[in-house]
Amino acid sequence: MNPAFLLVLVVQVLLIVHCIRTGRNSLWIWVLALLSLPGAIAYIAVEVIPDLWRSRTTRSALRGVRRALDPEQQLRAHAAAAQRTGDVASRQRYAEELLRQGQGARAAEVYAQALSGLYAHDPNLMLGLAQAQFAAGRAAEARATLDALITHNPDFKSPEGHLLYARALEGEGSLEKALDEYATVAGYYAGAEAPLRYAQLQIRLGQRTAARQTLGTLLEHARAAPRHYQQAQQQWLAAARREFDACA
Repeated sequence: MNPAFLLVLVVQVLLIVHCIRTGRNSLWIWVLALLSLPGAIAYIAVEVIPDLWRSRTTRSALRGVRRALDPEQQLRAHAAAAQRTGDVASRQRYAEELLRQGQGARAAEVYAQALSGLYAHDPNLMLGLAQAQFAAGRAAEARATLDALITHNPDFKSPEGHLLYARALEGEGSLEKALDEYATVAGYYAGAEAPLRYAQLQIRLGQRTAARQTLGTLLEHARAAPRHYQQAQQQWLAAARREFDACA
């Protein structure tokens, strides 16, 4: 049998299956079956490609490509918006993009500008400022900002903020206090980062048996977790396995 004919036949069958499974107009089945290659081309052009353009995955991939080709495109856009409007929302977006691109010091400046007037003690802005300060290597300032955040917003809850607080304490050398905070946040944090950092500090303090237990519990939980959790936490779980093996 001609390989080209066989390939077209396979494509026809796959597209007919796609048509049935996605609930397309049944006329497409006849078009695909009777018109062979022209029918397949028409179906792909009319039904498949527009769907791809509308899909969230495709849009995300295109954004990734644009960022790879021009990493500072979003940064320039947010900077222009912040300069044009000067409002809190635009400054927050600009600061978030600066932080995402590793410009912690500049992000801290923009967050500080946004923290004024009615937003002087906004918890999300204060958390962003602490994240930027920590990224800039200013752990003590980050910890102080988080202390002020809780003082002005006692009901504000943020696992990310709690983990950052533990990291800031560790960064400024308050290791025992950091250990207590890691122990608390590791107990309810949704991802694997908090228990991993808790175990790493335990190892740093010479508590290798306790660290191995912390890591063992984390890895056991991960094995029983859904696949999407394992994929999302792959980076942290791989580090946890290395630390666990090193503690043997």
